[in-house]
Amino acid sequence: MKRRLPFQVKLFLSLVLFSCLLLALLGTILFHFIDRQLHHDLGQRARVQASEIALMPGLADKVARRDIAGIAALIQPLRDQSDASYIVIGDVREQHLYHSESPERLNLPLIGGDNAEVLQGKTIISVRKGGIGVSLRSKAPIFDAQHQVIGIVSVGYLTSYIANINASLLWQASLYGVALLLLLFIFSWVFSRNLKKQMFWLEPKDIALLVLQQKALLEAMYEGVFAVNAEKQLILINRAARELLDLQQSEKELLGKPLDAVLQIHPAFLSQRDVHEPSRHHDQITVLNQRQVIVNRVAIELEPGEPSGWVCSFRDKNDINTLSSQLSQVKRYADNLRIMRHEQLNWTATLVGLLQMQRYDDAMRYIHAQSAGAQQVLDFVSARFTSPALCGLLLGKYVSAREKGVELKFDPACQLTRLPAALSETALMSVVGNVLDNAVDATLNVRPPANPIELYISDRNHELLIEVADQGCGVDEAIKPHLFEQGVTSKPTSGDDMLGSEHGIGLYLAAGYVHQAGGSIEISENAPQGTIFSIFIPFQPEFSTGLSHE
Repeated sequence: MKRRLPFQVKLFLSLVLFSCLLLALLGTILFHFIDRQLHHDLGQRARVQASEIALMPGLADKVARRDIAGIAALIQPLRDQSDASYIVIGDVREQHLYHSESPERLNLPLIGGDNAEVLQGKTIISVRKGGIGVSLRSKAPIFDAQHQVIGIVSVGYLTSYIANINASLLWQASLYGVALLLLLFIFSWVFSRNLKKQMFWLEPKDIALLVLQQKALLEAMYEGVFAVNAEKQLILINRAARELLDLQQSEKELLGKPLDAVLQIHPAFLSQRDVHEPSRHHDQITVLNQRQVIVNRVAIELEPGEPSGWVCSFRDKNDINTLSSQLSQVKRYADNLRIMRHEQLNWTATLVGLLQMQRYDDAMRYIHAQSAGAQQVLDFVSARFTSPALCGLLLGKYVSAREKGVELKFDPACQLTRLPAALSETALMSVVGNVLDNAVDATLNVRPPANPIELYISDRNHELLIEVADQGCGVDEAIKPHLFEQGVTSKPTSGDDMLGSEHGIGLYLAAGYVHQAGGSIEISENAPQGTIFSIFIPFQPEFSTGLSHE
């Protein structure tokens, strides 16, 4: 009878063979990858240096006067700090005015034949043979005060210099490859041994029977159930879960895939902290495939205190939470309408008084003065944003901010005609409203007069961009990394967060909607003071949602 190798030995040999083949394949393409990446990086570095040198104050005047000594005095300090092989300055007639490595080439023609595009005002990257050899170089135009090209800046790296870097990197990579191969041998043996132990020393037939019994049990359950291993790879999913999450693939097609490649999940779901935390989680509200669900999670522990995976069961989120969210949004609209009604009553009372005194000319002037600004904002918002809900929100925020003494300015380039598929209109309202409220409160925290708040919304290119810039009190550097966490506040004394009375919840909710839509939020300093919130949400063209007037 033919003797079969033990499972552990077969797995070890398979892993070793695969690792050797993989390393051999990686070794054959390593040189080409390093060389291509190095050429790209050095090309971009040369481009940046050439562009910055071309914009140096005083260089254009010296080039126009052909002040060779002055150009050398201006560029030489930069040459001493640059790692480039050479820096060359030429005039519009393609003659050398400065050469860092070959001063004898002054007033001689530039070599390479790649100046045509530069003289047309373009910055290029090329590989050409020059006066000191073949080089990777970038050329940038020098403009005069009338934006006419009067010279050329060339920054280059010799190919011999690049080849030396490649050789050094390949030698280091070879040493790492040998060390990695040894580590893979050790890992393969340890892994195969531990895997055999985790299988409880069962035979394959016994494991197959247990799997079939488990599968029958899961298919009979009403709740959706899926399980992941420690690497967050899907190892189990039942029929109810696929139906609730609208997954068209079969279980066989889904198993083994990373969880985030199968489900659209919140970034905090199954975070690294949760993976190493043995406690259970019950009735946790999260989002799976744009569906709000209530999830129970239980760790799979082969050894106490060391989870090797998670089993998650879930069901549809209770409608009460959805109604609560809608009620909160309606309350915001009602508050905005109350503010607008209050201002309208004051305006009407003043107008009635003028009419009763028969001061009709003053009444007409008052009407024009009061309606001009509001009508201009109304016309702009309705023309630029096709979402009626967003128009109503922005008008309400405009009036509310004006009543508090803060002006809300709209960038003339604003435009919104569509939404990302992962971002609902209600979520957009929450994001814009919370960030604007944050900017108003930050502005009111500085001494009057309050500076205006600037808003920019655009769906151009491949992402939805929302920028809100204020000149308020700013955000402390220590708070920035935690600003979007629940309950975090930047107000030192009042106990309120940056959103007023929400106690650190507004920006947390806004960030949650943005991250669920696959976007990101950046915080930067505004000049001369204040903060700029930049929100980026990518579009998926085949799933983008168009907006139209109702």
